[in-house]
Amino acid sequence: MLQTILLVAQVLLSIGIIALVLLQHGRGADAGAAFGAGASATVFGARGSASFLTRTTAVLATLFFINSLALAYLSSGQRAPASVVERVQPAPQAPAAPGQPQLPPAE
Repeated sequence: MLQTILLVAQVLLSIGIIALVLLQHGRGADAGAAFGAGASATVFGARGSASFLTRTTAVLATLFFINSLALAYLSSGQRAPASVVERVQPAPQAPAAPGQPQLPPAE
């Protein structure tokens, strides 16, 4: 149950990080401000939206890594067979027919 909740949180955190990264403008986007695209700075203040988006991205990234570590810890506690060979149960040996010599089991 807890692992399912953490998985859902992991997906939501990853979607949030992707959205915030896509909302941020790159270093070359400042050249567009010279041609009249600088009006967006008045919405978020003199410094623009970079500090808010950067801090929010950092918080979500930190939560993402903590959640990843929690999921790894929870999944390490489950002991499942590591290989297909360990999962396969050996077939039961049929008893030898009367009058036939018994052979030792093959190893």
